[in-house]
Amino acid sequence: MNETLTLVLALAAGVVLGAMFFGGLWWTVQRVVSAKRPALCVLGSLLLRTSLALAGFFVIARGHWERLLLCLVGFVIARLVVTWLTRSPGEPQPRPAEENIHAHYSR
Repeated sequence: MNETLTLVLALAAGVVLGAMFFGGLWWTVQRVVSAKRPALCVLGSLLLRTSLALAGFFVIARGHWERLLLCLVGFVIARLVVTWLTRSPGEPQPRPAEENIHAHYSR
């Protein structure tokens, strides 16, 4: 298989893994409010999502750091997209961190 195509597929697989991971996190947060055992729900979700993501990274990389890197880039892209899609309608756009005035003090 063409190396470029393999790298593009690794990037796409990273997006899918990230969408499953962060979409699953969003779904869990929505359901945990009404769960009878919220701690078990959160822990189970964490273990399942992390296991799937790590297994996906392992299978996709197959010992090639380039594939692993592009898969991770796709994972981060999916995080940004899921965060953007699940934002509340009235929620303001995130701004860069401002300097904390209280952090500076004189001696």
